Amino acid sequence: MMKITAKDVAALRQKTGCGMMDCKKALVEANGDFEEAVKVLRERGLAVAAKKADRIAAEGLVDIMISEDGKTAAMIEVNTETDFVAKNETFREFVQNLLKTVLKVRPADVDALLKAPFVEGDVTVEEALKDKIFTIGENLNIRRFVIVDGVFSSYVHGKGVTGIIISFDADENVVAHPEFPEMAKNIALQAAAIPSVYVSREDVPESVVAEEKNILTSQIMQDPKNANKPANIIEKMVTGRMGKFYEANCLLEQAYVKDDSVTVDQYIKASAKSFGGNIKVTACYRYEKGEGLARREENFAEEIAKMVNQ
Repeated sequence: MMKITAKDVAALRQKTGCGMMDCKKALVEANGDFEEAVKVLRERGLAVAAKKADRIAAEGLVDIMISEDGKTAAMIEVNTETDFVAKNETFREFVQNLLKTVLKVRPADVDALLKAPFVEGDVTVEEALKDKIFTIGENLNIRRFVIVDGVFSSYVHGKGVTGIIISFDADENVVAHPEFPEMAKNIALQAAAIPSVYVSREDVPESVVAEEKNILTSQIMQDPKNANKPANIIEKMVTGRMGKFYEANCLLEQAYVKDDSVTVDQYIKASAKSFGGNIKVTACYRYEKGEGLARREENFAEEIAKMVNQ
């Protein structure tokens, strides 16, 4: 049998990120063949990934990368089981490489991304993900990503808690104005501070508007004070309250956070006039880490008991 040296083990550990004992066992199993040992560790990683697949991953990281030419942005959310792992530099580097892959390959969805060649090593993204699950020891999940071309601004809040990309349609002279980047960034900051479902009231589906009006009408009619009011007055009351609905759900209807005497829409229009052209927000992409996912409930007493009884 080929002699396994500490240098061999260290080299394998550096390449794979796996533990020293795992690397030594893999080299022994591969009879000292380095590439075969890498394969052994990867195969074990696949098995480990399968075992961890049903574990809740609701922590993680949202990150954004801009292409070298500045014309494309990619945002991704990758989930982990614990916040501790999400702060790990190895994991953050993996997320950065995923973004590089997204910008390079431009996959249609997560399934297509998983099948795509990873930017590092001769593996697919799915294989790289399973390798990372084995190395880190937690379930990881690539939840979603988006690619935005053209004129945009972006912002990542709280080292990966929330990510924002705002897409604009603006005149060339406006985009070239020295104050446009600050204005665009302010809209991204607004979207990070106050979540919104739609960009403008025109984006709200008619079915949603109709349902909200029905709810408001019912609320108004249930108030005894409104029992004898004519239908046209009730309708005006509903219209008035719909303003609050739009303010709560539409980015452009919100009070601007840096000057609440104006709306976001008014701020943008004033900026456009100052810059000598037109500006329109065409899309707002907002990812919040773990949004809508079930959280793992920690039972520390149970965890300690397990450790004591091992």
